[in-house]
Amino acid sequence: MKQIIAQIRAELISIADPVAQETAKRYFKEEIKVYGIRNPVVKSLAQKTLKKISSTEKQKVFEICDDLWQSGYLEEGILACDLAYSQRKFFEEADFKVFENWVQLHISNWACCDTFCNHTVGEFLMRFPKCVGGLSKWAKSPNRWVRRAAAVSLIVPARKSIFVDEALKIADILLEDKDDMVQKGYGWLLKTAAESNPERVIDFVMKRKSKMPRTALRYAIEKMPPEIKKAAMAK
Repeated sequence: MKQIIAQIRAELISIADPVAQETAKRYFKEEIKVYGIRNPVVKSLAQKTLKKISSTEKQKVFEICDDLWQSGYLEEGILACDLAYSQRKFFEEADFKVFENWVQLHISNWACCDTFCNHTVGEFLMRFPKCVGGLSKWAKSPNRWVRRAAAVSLIVPARKSIFVDEALKIADILLEDKDDMVQKGYGWLLKTAAESNPERVIDFVMKRKSKMPRTALRYAIEKMPPEIKKAAMAK
C-alpha cells in the first residue's frame, strides 16, 4: 500500500501546475492545498490506481484513502473519494464510523465535501437506511463542513425520492445557520427534494421563509414555478 501511495504522489507532483494552482484557489474562500491538476486528470489517475488495486480487499483500500485524506491536498482528497466509492459493493454498516471520521477530521472544502458525501455517503445510506439518523448529529456539529455534509449526503437519495422526511428534518436543524456554505448545502438539498416532492418542499419553504437566510432560500426555490418564487421572496 505504501508503494501505491508513493506512486500516486509521485505522479501528482510530476504533473502539478503552479499556474493552475493559483487558478484553482480562486474557487475557494478558505485556504486550500492544491497541486493544480484538472479534475478529469485526477479522475483518470483514480481509474489507473483502481486497476492496480482491483483485487485489494476493502480495508486496504480504505487505508490508502485514509493516507490520502491526511495529506490535506485537494486532489488527494478527490482520489480518496473515488477509491472509497469503488468499494460500494462491499460496504458494511460499520463503515459509517469510518466515513464519519473522514468527514469530521479531513474534509475542509466544498469540493471534497460534495464529492464524498454525494456519492459515497449517499450510496451507503441508501444501502443502510438505519444509519441516516446519524446525520442529525452532523447537522449540529461546530464544524461547517460536517454540517454541510449532513445536507449534501442526502442529495442523491432525495433525487430518487428517498429520505425526504429526513431531508426536511436536516433542513430544519440547519434552517438559521449563519454559514453560507451550510446555507447553500441545505438549500441545494431542498431544491433537489422538490424535484420529486414539490408540494412538500414548497409547504416547508413557505412556512419557514421568514427564518431562512436569503442564500438558502434562493437555492431552495431556484427551480420552482415563478409565482412560487415570487411569493417565497416576498417579505
